[in-house]
Amino acid sequence: MPHSVILRVSGARACFSRAEFKTERVSYDVITPSAARGIFDSVYWRPGLRWIIDRIYVLNPIRFQSLSRNEIGDRIPVASVRHAMRNGAFQTLPRIAADNRQRRAATILVEVDYLITARLTLTDDAPVGDRLDIPLGIFTRRARRGQCFRFPCLGTREFPADVMLWEGSPPMHQFPGDQRDRDLGLMLLDIDYAKNHASRFFHAVLRDGVIDVPPFVAAAVRP
Repeated sequence: MPHSVILRVSGARACFSRAEFKTERVSYDVITPSAARGIFDSVYWRPGLRWIIDRIYVLNPIRFQSLSRNEIGDRIPVASVRHAMRNGAFQTLPRIAADNRQRRAATILVEVDYLITARLTLTDDAPVGDRLDIPLGIFTRRARRGQCFRFPCLGTREFPADVMLWEGSPPMHQFPGDQRDRDLGLMLLDIDYAKNHASRFFHAVLRDGVIDVPPFVAAAVRP
């Protein structure tokens, strides 16, 4: 596939939160295409480019773990942080009270390992005459060196991702026979920024350890 690259993404823990759970954190069975796109963006992105996720190879068996975490109920307003940065008055920032912490349960994934195939495309904001070979070469060099603009994570920032460029054939998965083919139900595909940041979903099916991601405009994608 032209302008296509593969990243191997792995980590000890991951949480790709389901949209239908509001209070507790419950992860999807595998990484979502939107989370995968964020990992590609962390390696290289600029205006006028967009990564399209085409295929996800799930290499490790799907295993869950339950844990409890302390979360902060409120956030410091962004405007207050910017004002403090401009004036150097960080002591004026409000403090998060200890009694504002909330203990929440989470169901997360453990020992995840994926191969993610994505291709680079131009958006309507790309300059006239812009080409894909140059940014694709930059991405490939950065991925080989392990460079990124922001540290990639597996759903949440406390779960870092190990990312490497994959230039060979996809390896064999380690699935037991009863996990190779699974109906994963509705899964978040991505956010439709052109339509008031609406969430778009698709019916995810694992076939022999592989998920084929439909195009964003495909009929299988549901609002």
